[in-house]
Amino acid sequence: MSNVMDTLRERGFVKQTVYEEDLYKLLGSESVTFYIGFDPTADSLHIGHFLQLIAMKHMQDAGHRPIILIGGGTAMIGDPTGKTDMRKMMTRETIDYHVECFKKQMSKFISFEGDNGAIIVNNADWLTGLNYLQFIRDIGVHFSVNEMLRAKCFETRLERGLSFLEFNYMLMQGYDFLKLFKDYGCALELGGDDQWSNILAGANLIRVKEKKPAYAMTFTLLTTSEGKKMGKTEKGAVWLDETKTSPYEFYQYWRNTADADVEKCLKLLTFLPVPQIDALVAHRDERINAAKEVLAYELTKIVHGEDKAILAQNQARAAFGGGGELPEKDVHCENATIIQVLVAAGICASNGEARRLIQQGGVSLNDKKVTDINEPVNSGDTVHKGKKIHVKINLV
Repeated sequence: MSNVMDTLRERGFVKQTVYEEDLYKLLGSESVTFYIGFDPTADSLHIGHFLQLIAMKHMQDAGHRPIILIGGGTAMIGDPTGKTDMRKMMTRETIDYHVECFKKQMSKFISFEGDNGAIIVNNADWLTGLNYLQFIRDIGVHFSVNEMLRAKCFETRLERGLSFLEFNYMLMQGYDFLKLFKDYGCALELGGDDQWSNILAGANLIRVKEKKPAYAMTFTLLTTSEGKKMGKTEKGAVWLDETKTSPYEFYQYWRNTADADVEKCLKLLTFLPVPQIDALVAHRDERINAAKEVLAYELTKIVHGEDKAILAQNQARAAFGGGGELPEKDVHCENATIIQVLVAAGICASNGEARRLIQQGGVSLNDKKVTDINEPVNSGDTVHKGKKIHVKINLV
């Protein structure tokens, strides 16, 4: 396709745009500098960020130039979007560390070389030195409090009390867009649809102050068919850092995708051609499992590399009787019992959790359901937690 917006539409990315016809013409006629913002609230990217990176990759492959804006400055306030409580404020040192972690992970997906090579900027470089009075005179004058209070991004926080600190967030994000427009000719901001109010504010600010066109586009959020946000497990978020979410756990998360969500995930999160995806999901019976396996493999390959994707696939197949090798855990324990192994192998967080899981019938040893918390475990035994976690135990 000659226009990247056609690609994004076909794959289900585009949710809202402004001045859509003009933006479509622009994206089809010249290289456009665009940006996506990432708040460094943790030391790893997660699945929600991943969708944004895939969209950025589509844009870059079509010849457009990405700016990755790390919100080192806005993170010191905290985005109130969708939050019921004010976020805990982080120190500058913590934020700087998270920024470095993000840069390293993003380099796996986005090219930083060539005519449209990506650049990374940190809004702390300009926000932390602002003169507040001058900022309010130059920027604040263009924002209507009445319109801001109606913004979707403030809706949840207003129920519990929105601090003036957080109320500044929209102004800061709008100023980011203006700054990037002036410094880099950035004419388009992209982001998740929950950021629509903030993104639109920046585009409007440029049009008012600079009298020049600026554009906004948001993407569909990564949710299940039931409307729940994807990327959450019992342990928490699904991270891109393999020390937080192992390649096997990452693979298994996508292998267990609900039938109704497989097509959406394949189109949004992989680069497989749409006709191939359509063929994979043509049948919504047991054959959909093949599509789930493709989804899990492709995503694990993109994030962790082909070798680890193959290993995770083999381990998953072994766990479900399809051959291959199971993931293994070394347990430093002699004459081990099942409750000791569950905790030592990291399958359960505590003895109490392990005891409850056994009592509820959620643990099997090899092919036998465990009922005794003192059941002995031998080296080479396989411990099963429910239907998703299967680990071969090596007693060291």
